[in-house]
Amino acid sequence: MRADPAETTRGIRLQPLALSPTLKDHIHDALRTAIMAMDIYAEGADLRLDERDLAAQLGVSRTPLREALARLQADGFVDIVPRRGVFVRRKSLSEVLEMVILWAALESMAARLATERASDADLRALRDFAQRAGAGAGLADYSDANIAFHQRILALSHCTLLARTADDMFVHMHAVRRRAMGEGDRLHRSRTEHLEIVDALQARDAARAERLVREHTLRLHDHIRHSWPDPDRQPTHKGA
Repeated sequence: MRADPAETTRGIRLQPLALSPTLKDHIHDALRTAIMAMDIYAEGADLRLDERDLAAQLGVSRTPLREALARLQADGFVDIVPRRGVFVRRKSLSEVLEMVILWAALESMAARLATERASDADLRALRDFAQRAGAGAGLADYSDANIAFHQRILALSHCTLLARTADDMFVHMHAVRRRAMGEGDRLHRSRTEHLEIVDALQARDAARAERLVREHTLRLHDHIRHSWPDPDRQPTHKGA
């Protein structure tokens, strides 16, 4: 009896796709979305993707799937290892730390721009979102709301290139923040700091908003640097 794909591919969940002229794009987007939902920096995360099971879950042949995986490799989302398989790409500790520094620079500039460009209604909506996200949400829900909060600041900059550059790091920043949020008192501190950031944005205090966002993200950098194990002592891919 053929194994249920949902049982054999544990780390990723996909929905079947209907055939269309843009099938390769749909496959690429579906895989990218599913990878973004994975907790790839969790200890013991299963990073291997089984082509046969992925094709079965999506309801497609393996040829367009492989083309989509090749695109994802070029985009930096997966590694295709000859005779080994396909693995979701997880950055090394040094790469993660550099990525967090870059994110801090981009988002702090976005905050400065948002004090000038965001409407009063947009900033009220950001406050409402931060308050709702902080009101009794569990760790999983708040982890998603946390990254959404930071994405909203990037969007409020109304600087398309800045937001697009940050989006290229989104899959890794989402997973990094998800893991870090459950460590120490970061969840409580995050809620408090988000509201302080909104205060500065609504006051149109560009220097303070920029500083608070930068310090908020650099505290994540320091937490990771001091708390996470050295990946040079760990395999990049489970079982490597």
